[in-house]
Amino acid sequence: MVNTMSTPLNALTAAASKTVPRVMVTVAQVAGSAPREAGAKMLITQYHAFDTIGGGHLEMRAMDIAREMLALPAGSPAAERRLERFPLGPSLGQCCGGVVHLSFERIPPEAGEHFGTVLKRLREGQASWRLVPLHGTGEPTLYDADGLLLSGPGSPVLTKPGPGVECKLRIDDHGKHWLVDSCQPHRQHLILFGAGHVGAAIVRALAELPCQITWVDERDDMFPSVLPANVRIEATDTPEALVAQAAPGTSFLVLTHSHALDLTLSDHIMRRTDFTWFGLIGSATKRVSFERRLRERGIPADRLPEMTCPIGIPGIVDKAPAVIAISVAAQLLQVWEAQALAQPREAPIAMTAAERSECTA
Repeated sequence: MVNTMSTPLNALTAAASKTVPRVMVTVAQVAGSAPREAGAKMLITQYHAFDTIGGGHLEMRAMDIAREMLALPAGSPAAERRLERFPLGPSLGQCCGGVVHLSFERIPPEAGEHFGTVLKRLREGQASWRLVPLHGTGEPTLYDADGLLLSGPGSPVLTKPGPGVECKLRIDDHGKHWLVDSCQPHRQHLILFGAGHVGAAIVRALAELPCQITWVDERDDMFPSVLPANVRIEATDTPEALVAQAAPGTSFLVLTHSHALDLTLSDHIMRRTDFTWFGLIGSATKRVSFERRLRERGIPADRLPEMTCPIGIPGIVDKAPAVIAISVAAQLLQVWEAQALAQPREAPIAMTAAERSECTA
């Protein structure tokens, strides 16, 4: 899958909210082919793991190392930070064949405030940079998207890697390693109108996918008490205002309890020309009716193909909410990945001659 975000929210949520001993593993650098991109994370406790760095033997070794660290007395250098290098082919027998550097960062209970700030900023759509010393037990420093100090012992300004670099190893003049890690919010944003059975099923289907979801309904009691990490609620009597406030590139999905409200929202959405995708729940008959009414409201006929109705990928006709949710999630992934592939991407780090020799030995 095309990487459209760098920070797994499951791992950070666990890091922010739990007090059991745990280790954050980050793919710090990749050369050649690897199962996950630089910036991918997982959180490991003695008995559980959150998120993934790609599975396979690499992840098994990461879990072993993390649990070795957890078995050591807290505060000792070997228990706090490590940087490990893995040639995937010769050392682990994986077919990817690249070289992966993993950082290991023990998360003390007092780090909850640090990760809580990162999470809060992510949910508000704000990026952060973490500067983590991998050579000792010092606390990490947190910077805003521009590299200005938010908290921690680091310098007032962070010298960031180049554009598009979301995770990087840095070696200082003393030969010490640092992890420069950008915690980016999900780039894809879906505003979903409607908290009924289908809306709830779609939110569940998208819970671990790379997107932010704003879930909108005027009926506050319709929302569940526990929400996925990538979801925020807007209980409002004026949902059309959220259409006007949405950033360019937002995706919209309309499936409210009212056809009149569906039409109002559709009208407001179609008056924008900068959305990524607009889906409206309904049959082909509903589409014909809405097209006529939207034309009457002044929406040009040549714009109407931009409205997706019915929603879901072709060939799936079951109307059960869970089935609709999977179909719509797949449709959104197709749209978002096509958009990501159309954008310029950072060239991967090439392996050195020595690394190529090592990986083919």
